[in-house]
Amino acid sequence: MRIVDHVAMLDEDGVRLGEAAGRAGLDAPVPTCPGWRIRDLLHHVGGVHRWAAAHVATGRRRPFSAGEEAMFFTIVDDDELLDWFREGHRALVKTLGSADAGIECWAFLPAPSPLAFWARRQAHETAVHRADAESATGTVPHWAPSFAADGIDELLGGFFGRPGGRLVADPPASLALVPTDVDAAWTLYVEPSGRRLVAGEQPAQLTVAGPASELYLLLWNRTGTERLDLRGDSAVLDLWRARAVVTWS
Repeated sequence: MRIVDHVAMLDEDGVRLGEAAGRAGLDAPVPTCPGWRIRDLLHHVGGVHRWAAAHVATGRRRPFSAGEEAMFFTIVDDDELLDWFREGHRALVKTLGSADAGIECWAFLPAPSPLAFWARRQAHETAVHRADAESATGTVPHWAPSFAADGIDELLGGFFGRPGGRLVADPPASLALVPTDVDAAWTLYVEPSGRRLVAGEQPAQLTVAGPASELYLLLWNRTGTERLDLRGDSAVLDLWRARAVVTWS
């Protein structure tokens, strides 16, 4: 996907997130994020949007310290929180949409350019949290297969393509993901020392097939398997749910 496409999706999903949050109300529990209420979700995403925009707007070459990050997550009164979220979202869309394509700044996943990284990352950050907001209203979003497949690729090849982390298994486990509405597939091998990703469907302990949007939500632990076809050992999903922890660094 192009940068402009990611920015467009960031724009749309941020608006939808705000609408769902408004319908649910700040006190509504967020079923996909146990322990959170809508106010927690808005505070988190609003802070992340400001944090991301600051890297691009300033051309910052290194990550913010924990103390510096805190300034993006300031406590906001309830009667101002939704507007604060929307303001940060609009500013991020504007920053990414107007940035020079050759800007140099810090990024934490491989990408064609720093701007491409931030546009893609924030598009998917916002899409997944839109699903959280909608879960508080009893609805589930659906994305175009191409966008959902892009998100799966970022998660598997980007976040879990890095060394380290908790997602390991001894004995090894394997998971094949096969969208039924887009020409793409992935097979992930979880091994004692890390992970290995292969493009395409390969023999695996568990194969999960279905719409790309449903696979996207499943891998981000935002939905169950009711609308998916599972073939093989479902315990592989238990491993994923317990150990697939995403971090920024």
